[in-house]
Formats: sequence, structure tokens, C-alpha cells
Amino acid sequence: MNRIKNIFWLGIKELRSLSQDKLVIVLLIWALTFSVYTMARGTSTEVHNASIAFVDEDRSDLSNKMINSFYPPSFFKPEIIEASEMDDAMDAGRYIFIVNIPPDFEADVRDGRQPTLQLNIDATAVIQAGVGASYVQNILSNEINRYASGTDQKSSYPANIVTHTAFNPNRTTAWFAAIVALIDQVTMLTVILTGAALIREREHGTLEHLLVMPLTAFDIAMSKVWANSLVLLIGVVLSLHFIVVKLLEVPIAGSVYLFLTGTVLYLFFATALGIFLGTVARSMAQFALLFIVVILVVHLLSGGMTPIESQPEWLRKLTWFLPSRHFISGSQAILFRGADFKTVWPQFAVVAGQGWIFFLISLQLFRRSIASSR
Repeated sequence: MNRIKNIFWLGIKELRSLSQDKLVIVLLIWALTFSVYTMARGTSTEVHNASIAFVDEDRSDLSNKMINSFYPPSFFKPEIIEASEMDDAMDAGRYIFIVNIPPDFEADVRDGRQPTLQLNIDATAVIQAGVGASYVQNILSNEINRYASGTDQKSSYPANIVTHTAFNPNRTTAWFAAIVALIDQVTMLTVILTGAALIREREHGTLEHLLVMPLTAFDIAMSKVWANSLVLLIGVVLSLHFIVVKLLEVPIAGSVYLFLTGTVLYLFFATALGIFLGTVARSMAQFALLFIVVILVVHLLSGGMTPIESQPEWLRKLTWFLPSRHFISGSQAILFRGADFKTVWPQFAVVAGQGWIFFLISLQLFRRSIASSR
């Protein structure tokens, strides 16, 4: 009972210390609001305002219809350039797409000679180029087929493919990016708050004061776990409601309470990681360097930025030991696909198990650090 009281009051001390650090409070507010919003809106895999130009050597009714079939918001208004300008325009990066319509194109289409169009793509804009190429081809093909058949009806094929896009019908990148951004910010903030608090106590001599009290390393570590986890959990709730749901208009299909349960388990791992880095580092500068290296690995390999399936096989096996990978997978299943506990309990179990193992390792290292300080 006394141990629980000690952990509780040590946690209250952590909260009071945090409330007096104005810079950290500003960081919390910025990371869970503006940063989440900009990360969700700032990256997009859809074609948006792509620049396109046409070299119209046909000057026909069909070529005019093809040019006018491109319009905002996917594309800027198409510009007409001469063939002699095409190479310089591509070299200067003025256009992502340049379509060259050859002479007599309409006549060849009308006579069934299957003429060829040239589509030039600036692949330095890799996302716009990769996705936009199929956009351009589909738009041009539909316009040419409509002209050739003389009707808006689509051609009949031996089999029709009916596509149903589940969970994100419009394939809006912001829906996916918002949740990933929120999880990334939670990881970053939890590690920073826990590790920085530990180093600050060592630098200010507060840790030595705690060591003369009837406290154990477990008491000190657990107080930091629950205090920082509580702050971040409240921040997640507010950010999820006001930024993700209200501002970004991301529909939540599953149980928010189930997601928060997974968040609590993940925060246990993240605080343990913060304790580990704060124990290993001897100064705030060392902690910052270690944080950059570790957090980059956690973000890049968790499956949030790139799918796990696109990674090399040997790397996929290693990422299984990252709790962030399992938490992101479970969170997406809950929030987007409406998964229940029966579906995500394996991810939750892995996060809890790995978090507990890492906490024990961090606690052992913390004990040794305290023993050497006595």
C-alpha cells in the first residue's frame, strides 16, 4: 500500500514539474494539433494540381476535346506549347506531363488506324508522376473511345470488373495520414517527456534527493510511466476528437475506447523507451542524438509511412519486434475497419508483452545507474 502511495505522489510531482515547463506545454499543444493537421494535409498520394501541357499538331475537334477534358482540382488548366518547346519545358520542370498529339490524329482514329499518342512524364515528382500517369491515360482513352464510338456508352467487354473501395471510398490520403501522424507524435512526445524528465532530475540533483528516501527504482520508473502516459492519453483523446474527427473529418468506424485501450498499452512501451534512453544518455545533448536515431527507425519501419509488405523479407522479420508496427496495424483495423477485440487482441498482446519486456530491461539498467550514483 505504501508503495502505491509513493508511486502516486511521485507521479503528482512529475505532473507539477511538467505544468511549470511552458516550453514543453507548447510542444505538446503544437505536436498534437498543428503538426497532426499539417502531416495529414501536407502529404497526398492523389493527383492534385498537376501541371500538364499539350503539343497539338492535329488542331482538330478531337484534340480540342482531349485538351479540355483536364480540369481542376486534379490538374491545372492545360497549356498549349510548340513541339520545339517540349524538351526545354521538361528540363526546366515546368510541367509534370506533356502530351504530344501528332498530325492527322483525328483522321487516323476515324479510319480505325490506331494512331499513337506520346505522353512525356517528369518522374522527379514521383508520386504525382506514378499515380497521374494512369489518370492521364484513362482520361485520354475515355475521350478517344467516346469520339470513336459516337456515344457516351462504354464499350462492352466479355467480363465487367466492378470495383468496390472499402473503408476509404474516395481514397483520401488525409484519412490514413492523420492516424499515422497522431501515433508518430505520441511516440515522439512520450519518449521526449519521459527521457528528458529523467535527465533533468539528474542534472538538477533531484534524483539524488529521491535516492535518500525509502524509494526503489521501480517506484521512480512507474511514477514517470503513469504520469506521462496520463498526459499523453488526454492529449490523444482531444486530438482525435477535435483535429482528426472534427477538423480533418476522418470517420471513425470502430470503438474509440478500444483504440484508447491499445494506446495505453503502447504508451507503456514508449515510456519504457524514454527511460532507457534517459538512462543511457548522460546529458540532454546525448539524449537528443539517441532520440533522433531511434525515432527514425521506429517511424520508418512501423508500417505507417510505407507498407510492411514493401520492405525486404529479412527486414519484415525484424520489424515484428517493434511494438509500433503492431499498434499501427491494430489502430487502423479499429478506426477504419471497425474491428472488435477478437480481431485485434493478437496485436494488443504483442504490444503488451514487448512493452513489459522492454520495461524490465530499462528498469534493470535504471537500477544499475542508481546504484552507481549512490
